[in-house]
Amino acid sequence: MEMTLRWYGSKYDTVKLWQIRQVPGVKGVITTLYNKQAGELWEQDEIKALKNEVAAENMHIAGIESVNVSDAIKAATPDRDKHIDNYIKTLENLGKEDIHMVCYNFMPVFDWTRSELARKRPDGSTVLAYTQEAIDALDPEKMFETLSGDTNGSVMPGWEPERMEHVKELFELYKGIDEEKLFENIVYFLKAIMPVCNKYDIKMAIHPDDPAWSVFGLPRIINNEKNILKLMKAVDDVHNGVTFCSGSYGTSLENDLPHMIRALEGRIHFAHVRNLKFISPTNFEESAHLSSDGTFDMYEIVKALYETGFDGPIRPDHGRMIWGEVAMPGYGLYDRALGATYINGIWLSASKRVGFSCAIFLLFCRFLCRILSRVQCLSRACPILVLSGMHAQKENL
Repeated sequence: MEMTLRWYGSKYDTVKLWQIRQVPGVKGVITTLYNKQAGELWEQDEIKALKNEVAAENMHIAGIESVNVSDAIKAATPDRDKHIDNYIKTLENLGKEDIHMVCYNFMPVFDWTRSELARKRPDGSTVLAYTQEAIDALDPEKMFETLSGDTNGSVMPGWEPERMEHVKELFELYKGIDEEKLFENIVYFLKAIMPVCNKYDIKMAIHPDDPAWSVFGLPRIINNEKNILKLMKAVDDVHNGVTFCSGSYGTSLENDLPHMIRALEGRIHFAHVRNLKFISPTNFEESAHLSSDGTFDMYEIVKALYETGFDGPIRPDHGRMIWGEVAMPGYGLYDRALGATYINGIWLSASKRVGFSCAIFLLFCRFLCRILSRVQCLSRACPILVLSGMHAQKENL
């Protein structure tokens, strides 16, 4: 695997590339052209400029998060094919710049949903949180307005003001679109882009729905093992893959995260590793990455990635706001740096454990070979004794 941090670009991110470079084990970033709207073409010169900016700090782009899929594609409007053509050209331009992993999602209207952006925890840190009762009480058209005071002046991904201005129209757009229709639309999209993905070896990594159930009556289809395996089978190409986000799939306590990782072996191209603390099945908050600070067994999650041969980029997904830092909620430097170090430690531990197990197995094999060798020597020297022993065993049976 390759440890990375997400970076929104010098104009939008409070965290600097030189700071990311100082996090142990981090050599690459997951980034995007944050000024681009869904459906817009990414020009090759723009991608090259971003790549050069990252390279100037002795780092590289490990992948893109995200090339957003437009609502025209998700809802299959008459402009769908035009938007898909732009998406294909964008992928081609990324491929020409030697970028080979793209994270995206297929969630209608809201890319993710939280009821709080700065819930205070007992240690004084603040985190993103979700309570179903609070969401049920919200007017979806005013959700951004309700939460905007806690963004610390940042433009939140998926909640861009120009997008939120048209929330009412977006809800109208998705009327009549159920889970079955949304699934048909994503399969149509993936089949259209697979040729360019194969040409440039671009691995598409779909991000799960967050939370893993319907919010405001909108359909959700990438939310559990059954559905994600269905999508992998529907477009059975290695370039159609998964962003395994423990914090998104993990919003449903019915999802067995290590089991899902093993079921998706070979199709996970990107990993977000995050811990959640559950107060109830529909009330949770993001915690430190440390297993004991939340609900998940982070060792088992990372170990499953290691044991299935995951070799893509991974990032500590979200972090608490700690030590007085003021940044985009979930995307400060300090706690994500701690998370990266913690995940690296688990990965090293998993690798040592596998190495130790292999050593024990080899010693056992050598011991068994010696025993068999002695038995063979004995049988050649005393065949009568061996046969007599076998006869005696039969008599005892």
